[in-house]
Amino acid sequence: MRGLKIIFWTLWRIWFYVLMAIPILVMFPFLVLSILTESGYPYFFKMARIWAKIILFGMGFYYKIDKNQGLKWDSSYMIVANHTSMVDIMLMLAAIKNPFVFVGKKELSKIPLFGFFYKRTCILVDRSCSKSRMEVFNRAQKRINQGLSICIFPEGGVPDNESVILDTFKDGAFRLAIEHQIPIVPITFADNKKRFSYTFFSGSPGLMRVKIHSHVETLGKKGVDRKEIREEVREIIYSQLIVFDKTKKYNLYQSIIQ
Repeated sequence: MRGLKIIFWTLWRIWFYVLMAIPILVMFPFLVLSILTESGYPYFFKMARIWAKIILFGMGFYYKIDKNQGLKWDSSYMIVANHTSMVDIMLMLAAIKNPFVFVGKKELSKIPLFGFFYKRTCILVDRSCSKSRMEVFNRAQKRINQGLSICIFPEGGVPDNESVILDTFKDGAFRLAIEHQIPIVPITFADNKKRFSYTFFSGSPGLMRVKIHSHVETLGKKGVDRKEIREEVREIIYSQLIVFDKTKKYNLYQSIIQ
Protein backbone atom coordinates (compact mmCIF):
# COMPACT_ATOMS: atom_id res chain seq x y z
CA MET A 1 0.00 0.00 0.00
CA ARG A 2 2.81 2.38 0.89
CA GLY A 3 4.44 1.62 -2.47
CA LEU A 4 1.27 2.62 -4.35
CA LYS A 5 1.10 5.87 -2.39
CA ILE A 6 4.71 6.69 -3.26
CA ILE A 7 3.98 6.13 -6.95
CA PHE A 8 0.88 8.33 -6.72
CA TRP A 9 2.71 11.11 -4.88
CA THR A 10 5.61 11.04 -7.36
CA LEU A 11 3.37 11.27 -10.42
CA TRP A 12 1.12 13.83 -8.73
CA ARG A 13 4.03 16.10 -7.85
CA ILE A 14 5.40 15.88 -11.40
CA TRP A 15 1.92 16.69 -12.71
CA PHE A 16 1.91 19.85 -10.57
CA TYR A 17 4.91 21.26 -12.43
CA VAL A 18 3.45 20.21 -15.77
CA LEU A 19 0.28 22.09 -14.86
CA MET A 20 2.32 25.14 -13.94
CA ALA A 21 3.92 25.17 -17.39
CA ILE A 22 1.03 24.35 -19.75
CA PRO A 23 -1.11 27.50 -19.22
CA ILE A 24 1.99 29.70 -19.32
CA LEU A 25 3.00 28.21 -22.67
CA VAL A 26 -0.51 28.60 -24.07
CA MET A 27 -0.86 32.21 -22.91
CA PHE A 28 2.81 33.11 -23.39
CA PRO A 29 2.43 35.82 -26.10
CA PHE A 30 -0.36 37.55 -24.16
CA LEU A 31 1.53 37.31 -20.88
CA VAL A 32 4.61 38.90 -22.45
CA LEU A 33 2.55 41.73 -23.93
CA SER A 34 0.92 42.41 -20.56
CA ILE A 35 4.25 42.91 -18.78
CA LEU A 36 5.79 45.24 -21.35
CA THR A 37 4.31 48.23 -19.51
CA GLU A 38 3.26 48.71 -15.88
CA SER A 39 -0.21 49.76 -17.04
CA GLY A 40 -0.66 46.26 -18.45
CA TYR A 41 -0.37 44.59 -15.06
CA PRO A 42 -4.15 44.29 -14.42
CA TYR A 43 -4.39 42.21 -17.62
CA PHE A 44 -1.49 40.05 -16.49
CA PHE A 45 -3.23 39.60 -13.14
CA LYS A 46 -6.41 38.34 -14.82
CA MET A 47 -4.40 35.73 -16.73
CA ALA A 48 -2.52 34.81 -13.56
CA ARG A 49 -5.85 34.06 -11.88
CA ILE A 50 -6.81 31.78 -14.78
CA TRP A 51 -3.42 30.04 -14.45
CA ALA A 52 -3.94 29.55 -10.72
CA LYS A 53 -7.44 28.09 -11.09
CA ILE A 54 -6.27 25.65 -13.77
CA ILE A 55 -3.57 24.36 -11.42
CA LEU A 56 -5.92 24.03 -8.46
CA PHE A 57 -8.58 22.25 -10.51
CA GLY A 58 -6.03 20.05 -12.29
CA MET A 59 -4.55 18.93 -8.95
CA GLY A 60 -7.97 17.94 -7.66
CA PHE A 61 -8.30 20.86 -5.25
CA TYR A 62 -11.53 22.75 -4.72
CA TYR A 63 -11.88 25.73 -2.45
CA LYS A 64 -14.50 27.29 -0.21
CA ILE A 65 -14.13 30.99 0.59
CA ASP A 66 -15.75 32.61 3.62
CA LYS A 67 -15.74 36.40 3.46
CA ASN A 68 -16.47 38.79 6.32
CA GLN A 69 -16.08 41.87 4.20
CA GLY A 70 -15.55 42.59 0.52
CA LEU A 71 -12.62 44.49 -0.97
CA LYS A 72 -13.38 47.76 -2.74
CA TRP A 73 -12.09 48.03 -6.28
CA ASP A 74 -10.85 51.60 -5.86
CA SER A 75 -8.79 50.90 -2.71
CA SER A 76 -5.38 49.42 -1.98
CA TYR A 77 -4.84 46.85 0.76
CA MET A 78 -2.09 44.96 2.52
CA ILE A 79 -3.07 41.31 2.16
CA VAL A 80 -1.45 38.85 4.58
CA ALA A 81 -1.90 35.11 5.16
CA ASN A 82 -0.30 32.11 6.81
CA HIS A 83 2.22 30.32 4.58
CA THR A 84 2.52 26.53 4.48
CA SER A 85 2.57 25.46 0.83
CA MET A 86 3.55 26.39 -2.71
CA VAL A 87 -0.15 26.39 -3.61
CA ASP A 88 -0.65 29.36 -1.27
CA ILE A 89 0.24 31.50 -4.28
CA MET A 90 -2.41 29.88 -6.48
CA LEU A 91 -5.10 29.92 -3.81
CA MET A 92 -4.44 33.59 -3.06
CA LEU A 93 -4.83 34.46 -6.74
CA ALA A 94 -8.06 32.46 -6.91
CA ALA A 95 -9.48 34.00 -3.73
CA ILE A 96 -8.73 37.71 -4.34
CA LYS A 97 -10.14 39.47 -7.41
CA ASN A 98 -8.54 42.86 -6.75
CA PRO A 99 -5.21 43.16 -8.58
CA PHE A 100 -2.31 42.80 -6.16
CA VAL A 101 1.44 42.30 -6.30
CA PHE A 102 3.26 39.61 -4.34
CA VAL A 103 6.29 40.40 -2.24
CA GLY A 104 8.26 37.16 -2.31
CA LYS A 105 11.65 35.57 -1.95
CA LYS A 106 13.95 35.86 -4.96
CA GLU A 107 14.71 32.10 -4.96
CA LEU A 108 11.40 31.39 -6.73
CA SER A 109 12.64 33.34 -9.75
CA LYS A 110 14.91 30.35 -10.51
CA ILE A 111 11.94 28.10 -11.38
CA PRO A 112 11.98 27.62 -15.17
CA LEU A 113 9.33 29.55 -17.12
CA PHE A 114 7.39 30.54 -13.97
CA GLY A 115 10.43 32.48 -12.75
CA PHE A 116 10.57 34.53 -15.95
CA PHE A 117 7.25 36.21 -15.12
CA TYR A 118 7.66 36.02 -11.35
CA LYS A 119 10.72 38.29 -11.27
CA ARG A 120 9.13 40.76 -13.70
CA THR A 121 5.81 41.15 -11.90
CA CYS A 122 6.53 40.54 -8.20
CA ILE A 123 8.56 42.53 -5.70
CA LEU A 124 11.52 40.30 -4.89
CA VAL A 125 13.35 40.43 -1.59
CA ASP A 126 16.68 39.00 -0.53
CA ARG A 127 16.20 38.62 3.21
CA SER A 128 19.95 38.40 3.76
CA CYS A 129 20.46 41.87 2.29
CA SER A 130 19.30 45.02 4.12
CA LYS A 131 19.51 47.06 0.91
CA SER A 132 17.11 44.64 -0.79
CA ARG A 133 14.63 45.04 2.06
CA MET A 134 14.72 48.83 1.66
CA GLU A 135 14.12 48.53 -2.08
CA VAL A 136 10.95 46.58 -1.31
CA PHE A 137 9.49 49.65 0.39
CA ASN A 138 10.22 51.86 -2.60
CA ARG A 139 8.74 49.42 -5.12
CA ALA A 140 5.71 48.74 -2.94
CA GLN A 141 5.02 52.46 -2.65
CA LYS A 142 5.10 52.78 -6.43
CA ARG A 143 2.59 49.93 -6.81
CA ILE A 144 0.27 51.34 -4.14
CA ASN A 145 0.36 54.71 -5.90
CA GLN A 146 -0.81 52.87 -9.03
CA GLY A 147 -3.87 51.65 -7.13
CA LEU A 148 -2.65 48.08 -6.62
CA SER A 149 -2.66 46.07 -3.40
CA ILE A 150 0.31 44.26 -1.88
CA CYS A 151 0.39 40.65 -0.70
CA ILE A 152 2.94 39.42 1.83
CA PHE A 153 3.26 36.18 3.78
CA PRO A 154 4.49 37.73 7.05
CA GLU A 155 6.04 34.54 8.45
CA GLY A 156 8.82 35.23 5.95
CA GLY A 157 8.78 31.68 4.61
CA VAL A 158 7.41 28.23 5.32
CA PRO A 159 8.49 26.91 8.76
CA ASP A 160 10.89 23.94 8.49
CA ASN A 161 8.99 22.23 11.30
CA GLU A 162 5.56 21.32 9.91
CA SER A 163 4.16 20.91 13.43
CA VAL A 164 4.32 24.71 13.83
CA ILE A 165 0.77 26.01 13.51
CA LEU A 166 1.77 29.61 12.82
CA ASP A 167 5.27 31.07 12.97
CA THR A 168 6.13 34.52 14.33
CA PHE A 169 5.37 37.45 12.02
CA LYS A 170 7.99 39.80 10.65
CA ASP A 171 7.40 43.56 10.61
CA GLY A 172 7.64 44.39 6.90
CA ALA A 173 3.97 44.09 5.92
CA PHE A 174 2.82 46.13 8.90
CA ARG A 175 5.42 48.85 8.45
CA LEU A 176 4.28 49.25 4.84
CA ALA A 177 0.60 49.27 5.75
CA ILE A 178 1.08 51.93 8.44
CA GLU A 179 3.39 54.04 6.29
CA HIS A 180 0.85 54.10 3.45
CA GLN A 181 -2.22 54.12 5.75
CA ILE A 182 -3.84 51.19 3.94
CA PRO A 183 -6.09 48.56 5.60
CA ILE A 184 -4.69 45.11 6.36
CA VAL A 185 -6.69 42.10 5.17
CA PRO A 186 -5.86 38.94 7.18
CA ILE A 187 -6.53 35.65 5.38
CA THR A 188 -6.43 32.16 6.87
CA PHE A 189 -5.64 29.10 4.73
CA ALA A 190 -6.88 26.04 6.60
CA ASP A 191 -5.85 23.02 4.57
CA ASN A 192 -2.92 23.88 2.30
CA LYS A 193 -0.35 22.16 4.52
CA LYS A 194 -2.39 18.96 4.53
CA ARG A 195 -3.16 19.09 0.82
CA PHE A 196 0.26 20.05 -0.58
CA SER A 197 3.07 20.59 1.91
CA TYR A 198 6.76 20.83 1.04
CA THR A 199 7.19 17.20 2.12
CA PHE A 200 7.41 15.40 -1.23
CA PHE A 201 5.66 12.17 -0.27
CA SER A 202 2.51 13.70 1.18
CA GLY A 203 -0.74 15.41 0.27
CA SER A 204 -3.99 14.60 -1.45
CA PRO A 205 -6.72 16.22 -3.57
CA GLY A 206 -9.62 17.74 -1.65
CA LEU A 207 -11.12 20.82 -0.03
CA MET A 208 -9.15 23.99 0.70
CA ARG A 209 -10.93 26.34 3.11
CA VAL A 210 -10.23 30.09 3.03
CA LYS A 211 -11.34 32.70 5.53
CA ILE A 212 -11.06 36.36 4.49
CA HIS A 213 -11.32 38.37 7.69
CA SER A 214 -12.54 41.90 8.26
CA HIS A 215 -10.01 44.65 7.57
CA VAL A 216 -7.68 45.88 10.27
CA GLU A 217 -7.48 49.64 9.87
CA THR A 218 -4.19 51.54 10.01
CA LEU A 219 -5.61 55.03 9.46
CA GLY A 220 -4.09 57.35 12.06
CA LYS A 221 -1.66 54.67 13.28
CA LYS A 222 2.06 55.34 13.58
CA GLY A 223 5.25 53.33 13.60
CA VAL A 224 5.05 52.78 17.35
CA ASP A 225 1.77 50.90 16.80
CA ARG A 226 3.42 48.39 14.44
CA LYS A 227 3.97 45.58 16.92
CA GLU A 228 0.49 45.86 18.37
CA ILE A 229 -1.11 45.62 14.92
CA ARG A 230 1.22 42.78 13.92
CA GLU A 231 0.21 40.72 16.94
CA GLU A 232 -3.48 41.58 16.45
CA VAL A 233 -3.37 40.28 12.88
CA ARG A 234 -1.42 37.17 13.88
CA GLU A 235 -3.98 36.40 16.59
CA ILE A 236 -6.82 36.68 14.06
CA ILE A 237 -5.19 34.16 11.73
CA TYR A 238 -4.05 31.86 14.55
CA SER A 239 -7.48 31.79 16.21
CA GLN A 240 -9.11 30.88 12.90
CA LEU A 241 -6.63 28.04 12.38
CA ILE A 242 -7.68 26.65 15.78
CA VAL A 243 -11.36 26.97 14.82
CA PHE A 244 -10.73 25.18 11.53
CA ASP A 245 -8.90 22.38 13.36
CA LYS A 246 -11.72 21.92 15.88
CA THR A 247 -14.28 21.87 13.06
CA LYS A 248 -12.30 19.20 11.23
CA LYS A 249 -12.07 17.03 14.35
CA TYR A 250 -15.80 17.47 15.05
CA ASN A 251 -16.73 16.49 11.50
CA LEU A 252 -14.46 13.45 11.73
CA TYR A 253 -16.11 12.43 15.02
CA GLN A 254 -19.58 12.81 13.50
CA SER A 255 -18.65 10.65 10.52
CA ILE A 256 -17.41 7.91 12.87
CA ILE A 257 -20.49 7.76 15.11
CA GLN A 258 -22.98 7.87 12.24
